[in-house]
Amino acid sequence: MNLSALKSLKEYNCPEWVINHSEAVALKAMDISTNLSENYNLNLEIVEKGAILHDIGRCMTDGIYHAVVGAHLLKLENYPPEIIKIVERHIGAGIPKKEAISLGLPAKDFMPLTLEEKIVAHADNLLHGIKEVNIDFVVDKWSARMGFDHPSIARLREMHKNIVLDHY
Repeated sequence: MNLSALKSLKEYNCPEWVINHSEAVALKAMDISTNLSENYNLNLEIVEKGAILHDIGRCMTDGIYHAVVGAHLLKLENYPPEIIKIVERHIGAGIPKKEAISLGLPAKDFMPLTLEEKIVAHADNLLHGIKEVNIDFVVDKWSARMGFDHPSIARLREMHKNIVLDHY
């Protein structure tokens, strides 16, 4: 586990549940990356650090805005842009600009673009706290919260298909 990233979580006094969840996401992200690295040139260090730090914004807020707060904190700490983008874009299966505005986020896309960003976002989706869950659990959880026809559900299914099903 990347000790410098874990140290950052502790320096911001993240709750123990955030640290435990982040470690679990990192393990899941590395598991996904191992399967993909045979066919893709992945930066495994970026995946691991990004996964550990993805929820650093939860040290200050527990709402959806934690991605923006986390990215800001990492900019202040001079983290590489690749890590900052993972943190900023990990929410859900990505949030396009129009939805971001309606959610009170800055007026921009929060869609994961690189494979590293997508891996961390989806590893996060497949964990409920520290417990690994399947895609049906996630779809049911999101559907109950936002409605079965919410566009995020289609994005989630597409991300799962592209990252997990097409490569395992």
